[in-house]
Amino acid sequence: MKKDIPSKGAILQRDRETYAVAPHIPGGFTDTATLRKLCDVADKYGARALKLTSAQRIALFGIEEANIDPLWAELAQQPGAAIGLCVRSIKICPGTTWCKRGIQDSAALGLKIDRLYHAMELPNKMKMGVSGCMLSCAEVAVKDIGIMGTPKGWRIYIGGNAGARPRLADMLVDNVGSDDEVLAIIARIIDWYKQSGSEQRLGRLIEQRGLEQVREELLGPPASPSAAVGEPAPA
Repeated sequence: MKKDIPSKGAILQRDRETYAVAPHIPGGFTDTATLRKLCDVADKYGARALKLTSAQRIALFGIEEANIDPLWAELAQQPGAAIGLCVRSIKICPGTTWCKRGIQDSAALGLKIDRLYHAMELPNKMKMGVSGCMLSCAEVAVKDIGIMGTPKGWRIYIGGNAGARPRLADMLVDNVGSDDEVLAIIARIIDWYKQSGSEQRLGRLIEQRGLEQVREELLGPPASPSAAVGEPAPA
């Protein structure tokens, strides 16, 4: 019986014969040459449909197993981490690069996060989102780690997810002043999660341990120097 092939980024489809693959498109930003090549390869290897995904990728459906390797070789692109216990995606809005409503440069920050964490193996799957304003087009409230731009900097949420048991994220810290400070906090969250000994999604772990305990473990006590990178959210 055929199964998913995680090492090739191939997901078995409903017909139990063909696969879907989705090249990684960081933040959904691409160019016309890449799109033309994607279409040419899709035609060559008999893709039955192409779909824009919620992870800001373009999935190719109906690929025969024998065509998976040559398809990837010809595309010369990294597979999107659509399955497995890892950082699946970093959803990014256009931010101040393009959007007239943007307050912070979510594209620049989000692409940095993508380069650091996309496909990183973790105890469970993780999704991230970076929005350049409080309209939250990257849906940060239902991401394991969500970053929202505000007039005072960045607001960081943790523990959100959609799925069968949806959970709204908790605000971890507000008014983080720079991209480097955001990246430092994300690094703490990732390291803490790796060392937690839990195989649950981040939100379930927060529910078990309590938000205040998690915040203190990540940022230190409110009066400590380690909390100076931002302002812990009020209880």
